[in-house]
Formats: sequence, structure tokens, C-alpha cells
Amino acid sequence: MQLMTIHTWMLLLVLAAFGLTIWAQFRVKSSFKKWADVQSSSGITGYETARRILDDNGLYDVKVEAVPGELSDHYDPISRTVRLSEPVYGSSSISAVSVAAHECGHAIQHKEAYGFLVLRHKMFPVSNFASGIAPFLLMGGLLFRAGGLLLLGIILYAAAVAFQVVTLPVEFDASNRARAILVNKGIIRNVEERGVGKVLNAAALTYVATTLYALLELLRFVLLFLSSNEE
Repeated sequence: MQLMTIHTWMLLLVLAAFGLTIWAQFRVKSSFKKWADVQSSSGITGYETARRILDDNGLYDVKVEAVPGELSDHYDPISRTVRLSEPVYGSSSISAVSVAAHECGHAIQHKEAYGFLVLRHKMFPVSNFASGIAPFLLMGGLLFRAGGLLLLGIILYAAAVAFQVVTLPVEFDASNRARAILVNKGIIRNVEERGVGKVLNAAALTYVATTLYALLELLRFVLLFLSSNEE
């Protein structure tokens, strides 16, 4: 009875965390849209922001490219390219310069061999493999009551969750760098920092919510494994 109660509470927590991820995704979109209508005082575009930040940090060889879609912005460490979505690349809004500066923060991390970013890159191949196969092992272990299969799935899922945990400091550090650079370089005024914070904090919340959901799911699978061994 007590074990059933624990499982019930865990399921409720997982559902709550899942709801938080949905809300976080909604918030990042709404924050981006709101501040996309507010132009930065400098009037420079996302592309110009990225190019200025990269050049000021000696990253002349890092390219800046436009990519289709919305919120598809990212830094590619393999090709050393900052890719900005179309609403960011050519816009001079608070949202655009915030996102561009954040992605450049990752490029600077790469240059400086920032510890968590280096660890994240090393973990990526294992995490990519684990996240692809773990769901099938977990499903098979629960469906066929195969403890060994379930345990293997938990181990691989834990590797994927660890990757998400390591991603958190990488993202927060990039956002902190972005805010400081935007102010120090005069790309935004101090009064505009609030808008930058809203955009970057909303984006960070999505990583926190996703990681929390993954951690609770992992704990739930561990409890299911322990309960199956007691039967």
C-alpha cells in the first residue's frame, strides 16, 4: 500500500513537471514575441550583434548564418557557426540581440574551453545513443517484466539525464555572458536589460523544466525497478 502511494505521488509529480515544460515553452514563445516588438536603442540587427561580439573576442573565423524557422538558433561547434533564425538574423529587437548574444556566448565558451561545455561535448555521443534506445528498453522491461532489461534501460536513461543536467550550467553561463556583453558593448542601455533578462530567463526555464521532468521520470523508473524485485 505504501509503495503504491509512493508510485502515485511520483506519477503526479511527473505529470506536474510535464505541465511545467509545456508552460515554459509557452512562456519562451510569448516572451520572445513580446520583446520582438521592442527595438533596441542601438538599432543593430541580430546578425550585426553576433558579428560584433565574435570579432571583439577574436572569433573572426566563426561564421554567422541565417536558418529557417523560429527559435531554431544555435551554435554549431563542429563547423564553428552561429546559426540565427530568420526572426533574429535581420531584426534589431530586444529579443533578436538577446538571442544572438546568447549563441555567441556559446562560441566564447568553446574558445575558452569552458569546463561544462567540454564535458557536454564528450557526453553527447553516449547521450545521443542512450536517448534513442533507452525508451525501448524501459518499455520492454516493464511490458515483459524483465528486470535486467529494465535496469539497462534505467542506466542508459540516466546517461541521457546526466547530459541534460550538464547542459544547465552551460546555458546559464551563456546567458550571463550575453547580458554583460550587451550592456558593456553599448548594444543595449541599462534600462533595456530588463527585457533581455525576460527573454533569456524564459529560455533558461525551458531547460530547467525539461531537466526536472527527466529526473522525476528517472526516479519513477528506479522505484518501479525496486518494486518489481520485491514481488
